[in-house]
Amino acid sequence: MKALLLVDESQDKIAIREIEKPNPASGEVLIQLKAAALNHRDQWCRIGLYPGIEYGTVLGSDGAGVVVAKGEGVDDYWLGKEVIINPNINWGDNEAAQSVEYHILGMPSNGTFAEFVSVAADRLMEKPSHLNFSEAAALPLGGLTAFRAIFTKAQIQEKQKILVTGIGGGVAQFAFQFAVAAGAEVFVTSGSDNKLQTARKHGVSGGFIYKDEFWVKTAFNETGGFDAIIDSAGGSSMNDYLKLIRPGGRLVHYGSTTGLPKSLDMFRLFWCQASIHGSTMGSDSEFVKMTEFVNQKKIKPIIDSVRSFDDIVSAFDQMHEGRQMGKLVVTF
Repeated sequence: MKALLLVDESQDKIAIREIEKPNPASGEVLIQLKAAALNHRDQWCRIGLYPGIEYGTVLGSDGAGVVVAKGEGVDDYWLGKEVIINPNINWGDNEAAQSVEYHILGMPSNGTFAEFVSVAADRLMEKPSHLNFSEAAALPLGGLTAFRAIFTKAQIQEKQKILVTGIGGGVAQFAFQFAVAAGAEVFVTSGSDNKLQTARKHGVSGGFIYKDEFWVKTAFNETGGFDAIIDSAGGSSMNDYLKLIRPGGRLVHYGSTTGLPKSLDMFRLFWCQASIHGSTMGSDSEFVKMTEFVNQKKIKPIIDSVRSFDDIVSAFDQMHEGRQMGKLVVTF
């Protein structure tokens, strides 16, 4: 079968190779993938900025397809089912945090950038019926990360004011869509006015260009501040968010793409009774709740582009350049 491997002998560091099709072990199923989607972790693996790098691994955490075979002990129910894959492996029993054995499908376990993948049967959820395979493939990792940030950590309620930053990324797009669907008044930031316009078409109340020197003042004057801010940038922007958070508000961070803050305004933090929450992808139970929420609200992922698996390297290059608005999907 064809698969995209992380390789050390190529300048691209990724290459499509022919490898042996996996056989499902006891408790596993074999999925013929119809579509897979990129995440930033795939690009980070490519450039060596992800822990536990193992060359020869099939990358990819997001995928949707059809169960075509099963190992011993798996219910016949799953044969022929259209499914999405929960990319969590060994989250553990603690809902508050992942176990020390935790990792994500696609590194070091072989992932979804292949014609077939073998996973444990308890990683399966039936594909939401209102989504096609390309849309469904875009959902798992980004949707789960956003769901935990929005509902478990930020505890967003109807009519609250929410800010989601950097809405070019897949998680941020799910975050603002989930918050809108929950009845919150949602605002976003981006470096691109075109991306802000796209977000408005999906129900956000307003947006701000973070490259604008005075965007924080503008945002405060227009909104009066936010009950929760969902962010993946971190860095020196932390102090800007503290200027925008309402008393008792929550800052939720699921990444730190701009690094560590040079300083933190502790006085403003404690005086406004704000709280800072770290967040990751999410637990298995949250994956079930996220999928049910998407089904109930008929949410569709924002797709930037869909291309053939043979052109997957170009999708990696586009992600590296940050030109996408929505998920980058490949089909088989």
